Amino acid sequence: MPTARLRIVAVDRAIVPTGGVTSHHVTSLQGRRGRKGKHASRRHRRHRYRWGVVGALIQLFRHGLQTAVGGSTATIMPPSKLTLGGLKSSRPRETGYQLVGGNDQDDGGAEASPHPRLPAPFPPPTPGRVQFAPGSPKQLMSRKRNNRTFLAVFIACCIVCGILAMAGMLPGGAGIGSSPPPPPGSPLGEGDSCPCRGDGTKGNVPDYFQTKPEFWPGPTQTGSPAFLAQTAAFSPTGTASFVPNQPLQTAIPIEGMKAGNKSVFDMMGFLSPYQPSPGFGVDEHPLPPGADIIQVQMLSRHGSRYPTSGANVVSFGQKMAGASDIKAKGDLSFLNEWSYGLGLEILVPKGRQELFDSGILHSYMYSALYNPNSKIIVRTTTQDRMLKSAEYWLTGFFGIEWPKNATLEVIIDAPGFNNSLAGYMACSNGETGVAKGGKNASEIWIQKYLKDATTRINDLIEGIDLTADDVYAMQTMCPYETVAYGFSLFCNLFTYDEWVGFGYSTDLYFAGNHGFQSPVGRATGLGYQQEVIARLKNHTLGYSGSNINVTLDNNEATFPLNQSLYFDFSHDTNIFSILTAFGLRQFAPLLPAGEYPGHHDLTVSHITPFGARLDIEIIKAPHPVKKDRTGYVRDGGETKYVHFVLNQRTLPLGRSLPECDSERLDGWCELDKFLEAQEKMEALAKFDQACFGDYAAVEYGKVTDGAPL
Repeated sequence: MPTARLRIVAVDRAIVPTGGVTSHHVTSLQGRRGRKGKHASRRHRRHRYRWGVVGALIQLFRHGLQTAVGGSTATIMPPSKLTLGGLKSSRPRETGYQLVGGNDQDDGGAEASPHPRLPAPFPPPTPGRVQFAPGSPKQLMSRKRNNRTFLAVFIACCIVCGILAMAGMLPGGAGIGSSPPPPPGSPLGEGDSCPCRGDGTKGNVPDYFQTKPEFWPGPTQTGSPAFLAQTAAFSPTGTASFVPNQPLQTAIPIEGMKAGNKSVFDMMGFLSPYQPSPGFGVDEHPLPPGADIIQVQMLSRHGSRYPTSGANVVSFGQKMAGASDIKAKGDLSFLNEWSYGLGLEILVPKGRQELFDSGILHSYMYSALYNPNSKIIVRTTTQDRMLKSAEYWLTGFFGIEWPKNATLEVIIDAPGFNNSLAGYMACSNGETGVAKGGKNASEIWIQKYLKDATTRINDLIEGIDLTADDVYAMQTMCPYETVAYGFSLFCNLFTYDEWVGFGYSTDLYFAGNHGFQSPVGRATGLGYQQEVIARLKNHTLGYSGSNINVTLDNNEATFPLNQSLYFDFSHDTNIFSILTAFGLRQFAPLLPAGEYPGHHDLTVSHITPFGARLDIEIIKAPHPVKKDRTGYVRDGGETKYVHFVLNQRTLPLGRSLPECDSERLDGWCELDKFLEAQEKMEALAKFDQACFGDYAAVEYGKVTDGAPL
């Protein structure tokens, strides 16, 4: 495509309209010499020079606009190419600017193409126009007007140049987005920057620090928008039972629910909206006087999301869409008009809120540990919901200017890539039948607890035969639609006991696929366990025998050791496996597949709901803290402790690790004892065999320690 170019045009002593110089132009210009001889001539030359500059600036302004709009380029012709309206000129020359189209070629012999006219520096003489004598009062008044006009045009040009500079259109790229290089002196790079910025050139930021644009984000399909104000249903018993949504509508009448029963939304397993855990067997205790938290390592799950690509609700929606003669009645009548509208994989509004609120909570809890003169590394993965969760969390913790305080390290979340925050991606046996005992156990339980519901629901619909798996998908639709739309009519199709059964189905699934009943339970979470211990021991990881990214973990620029705060973001199943890799056998007891056991510690809705978070606190005390929390043991020296806080409640380490004191009322463990206990975890995981070994699947319940038999 021809490019627009700026060409210097030779003009006979003044800027003239394009199209050639006429005798009228020349005569008019030369005839303006007045009675005052050379002094008047100098004034006229200055006058014409000013108008030449003004014309040039105006033309540059016009060209700048055309360049900004059309993307054309501007060049200045060499002297050998100078022409006058396409015609050669041999007269003495002054120069101005003219925008011409076409390629840069010799105009000799070429037909002069029409060009846009330059504004005349002053109105050319026209027939019958009066020419004022130089030095006359009227000419002086005209000159003053011209001076004012020149000043106004000059100011306008300055404003335009300022706008162009702000837009980054001037040479050198100076604009709003540019900034001078920071001064040297930072331990992580120049100024407040770190090696994550590369050398500052565009496109030279390492992939693992890149957040915009995203790469490997996974599926990112948005669902139908919510309309809770129209779709919310309330109890028919009157306004006394009305509970405003905050923001979800969870005050839903459930058959069999009694006063004092917990909400069914606390029994939805890994699909439960975030709630603090009710506890893991010990009370919470404040720090004793003189003790300080000196480090926190947080591991957070992403917030509430749409279903994943292979979720059962997706196939249920497809099945319903393919049934054309459905006739439903009673509580199921809404299916006559219902259609599946959920998106895929990405955060829903509730998920954004969960992570933002978590960031605010952690800011209140731990922001005193942040050094305002530092910039910390925060890690997440490339999946869209993972990256967004980290960003919303950081916004809650630091505010909207969080990039001044933290740099996100984004690790590839895809099959075959080592990533401790998505360990299952580098453990191929985890995706095969050898590690599906939990799925098998859950299927047994689903067929049992939904037997009556399957019969009941099929009695309310014609034109389709729904299996127990279909009914389970309908039950799963309740939490998904609730977090997506704020309310779901699927929720009250099931009794309270059936919701208890739903939660237990997820407990079985996690225990057998990702916990102590899974042969890959420990191995999947081993990488993150090693990273936590490496931070506590103050060393990088050049070799792990696990699923960590050694390239990143063997470099203090990407695996820093000098932070008081470490924030990482992961997935629910990965967090569950990490707890297994730490050896927290509080969650190891076998869950039966054929009956509900009553209260049990391995309750997924208490461990990895949406927005779950594990905070590992390191506490320094001036003396050993008595296990009954009645004070210090005064004859002891400084002692450090590890405190695991899962969803705002203490995990008692003594119940799981023999090296820790099981009689401690606060659930803490001395740091030295904890590190001693963790030294054997790599061997117990049997990583290579677990993830890549050739071994046969065994039925659920045979594996009891999170590793192959």
